[in-house]
Amino acid sequence: MAEQNDLEFDNAVFLASAGPGRRIVHVKPRLPFFSQGDPAEAIFYLQKGTAKLTVVSTRGKEATLTFLHPGDFVGQESLLGATSIRTATATAITACTVLRIEKAELVRVMHKEHLFSELFLSFLLAREVRTQADLVDQLFNSSEKRLARVLLLMAESGKPGRSEPLIPKISQETLAEMVGTTRSRVNFFMNRFRKLGLIEYNNRIRVHRSLLNIILLDQLPEQNTAHPLLLVAPLELSLKVPAIEVDSGGIDVEENHT
Repeated sequence: MAEQNDLEFDNAVFLASAGPGRRIVHVKPRLPFFSQGDPAEAIFYLQKGTAKLTVVSTRGKEATLTFLHPGDFVGQESLLGATSIRTATATAITACTVLRIEKAELVRVMHKEHLFSELFLSFLLAREVRTQADLVDQLFNSSEKRLARVLLLMAESGKPGRSEPLIPKISQETLAEMVGTTRSRVNFFMNRFRKLGLIEYNNRIRVHRSLLNIILLDQLPEQNTAHPLLLVAPLELSLKVPAIEVDSGGIDVEENHT
């Protein structure tokens, strides 16, 4: 088959189809694309489904780093060198369809097709910005704001065509790992968000755009210009709001602690 030139190359077609050095793989829920410690020989492009990226410490503790959505690349460490290994595990949450691109093919296309190299570079830069934002979030924001940000990122809030979306099923333990707090605090804040109408929770979580107020304005729905937010930590404010009862499909409520 003749080589595509820059005028003919189509990123969407390339990433949607199999070909030399790339193949489409279907991954069932809870199965990995690759595992931590495996040789890094290819990069994966998520076409359909939702996945997560996790890492396990030498003591056996697992942490969830991020969630993956259609349009994401994962496994960039394969470009580092001939002997690079996987630094994390990518696991399907829902049934996933991924394009597995061999390292040699990816390097060839990046050198030859400027459209693709621009796309891939844009993704890497966006991922770098996200990583820096995660660090700033962990260092300076309260656990309540960190949880709100995680939920919004998981829901891909603000993307065109995504209005009040549902996020993948996720345990409170996993949310606590991502936020850097305890499960009891996650449970408390989730109930708080639900009472304020920021989320809905019945087996799966529906995130409303008003949750952005927690991050952008430090402001909750019951607060306005007549009742401005004072110089009180978000955690202290949250302790004034009682937890709520939920149905059996929702969040289990624990006692509040000061």
